[in-house]
This record gives sequence, structure tokens and C-alpha cells, in this order.
Amino acid sequence: MRVMVDLARCQSYGQCVFAAPEVFELTGQEVLEYDSAPSDEWRLHLERARAACPVQAIVLGPAAGPVETVGGGHGR
Repeated sequence: MRVMVDLARCQSYGQCVFAAPEVFELTGQEVLEYDSAPSDEWRLHLERARAACPVQAIVLGPAAGPVETVGGGHGR
């Protein structure tokens, strides 16, 4: 599984941290750190984190291949 966060969109609301603390962490001055290749066991938590992000900055995808955007299209 692959996780990408558009840090230009991220406003550090921290909803992802609440939904998937195994993957996301806010450090220092609200700097988001995350595991870009977490285990598939966290898929449900990651989908909840993506849905909870108020600025839709999280995209998910398979370990290889295109990422899935919130609207179901393909990411960069």
C-alpha cells in the first residue's frame, strides 16, 4: 500500500492522526510525518483518515501503480 499527502494542501488539522496513528504523526510545529508504505493491515484506518481529511490531501494506492484520489480518479 502507498500513501501520499499533498503537503501544500495539508493544514495540519490532525484528523488523519486520530484515524490512523500507526501511520500519521504531527511533530514539532504541526509538521506531518507519515509512513508512505504502510502494511495493508492499516487499510481501513487509512481509508478513514483519507475520508476525514477536511482538505482532501491524502491519496492512497497500491504499493506499485497509480494512486487513488478521493474522487476515484488517478493521482500523479
